[in-house]
Parts: sequence; C-alpha cells; structure tokens
Amino acid sequence: MEAKAQARYVRVTPQKARRVVDLIRGQQATQATAVLQFAPQAASDPIRKVLESAIANARVKADKASEAFDERDLVVQAAYVDEGPTMKRFRPRAQGRAYRIKKRTSHITVVVSTPAASQDGSTKADKAVATKGRAR
Repeated sequence: MEAKAQARYVRVTPQKARRVVDLIRGQQATQATAVLQFAPQAASDPIRKVLESAIANARVKADKASEAFDERDLVVQAAYVDEGPTMKRFRPRAQGRAYRIKKRTSHITVVVSTPAASQDGSTKADKAVATKGRAR
C-alpha cells in the first residue's frame, strides 16, 4: 500500500528544505517523525506535517480496503522538494536605489508505503541481473 501527501506554496526555500528531507528518506515513518520533531531546522516543521498527513492517508486507504494497518510498518519511500513560485519584493538601498529580494516557496511531497508494496516480487536490480543473464 502506498500513500502520498503534498504541501504546496510553503514559505521555505527549497535548498533548505532539501537538507531536511534528505534526513528522512528511506527511514521508517515513526522514526522519521521523531527525527523531524527534534531537528533544529525551521523547515522540519512543515515537512513533519506532510509526513504525518501521508501516514493518515495510508490509514484511510487501509480502512477503505479493509486491510490491517500498522503505522510502524510504513517506510518513507520517496520524499522530495520542488521549487514553487518566487515572490519578488523590493527594499530601499543607498542613494535612491532599489534592491530585489526573492522570497522562495517550495512544494513538499512525501510518499510512504509498506515494504511489501514497494517490492512487487522483483526489483530493478533483479531485472538487471535477469537481462544480463539472457545476453550471454
């Protein structure tokens, strides 16, 4: 089972948010939530909210499909930050000049899944070995 959550137009620069997202990619969802809760970066709070939303979405999907759900089984399958629109503002500078300030925004996406859903019987590495064996 796979569930996704997305937050758009978050007022965090993508470069700073990517540093935080790299901390949780591939971890268990409960462990990633704990890491984000105590991370000192300001971007960790909106990313934690997106992760908790993805976990809640997985719970709703499991309830609809009448499947057993255990939050501890979920793994952060994918987590990435895309750049949103940049707001341009101007500040006064010396001698009557104006200085442009860029206020960047981010689109944060987190995908959680159970390990059984991520491995559908064969992985990319297995397929590569299988094709390599046929070439001989």
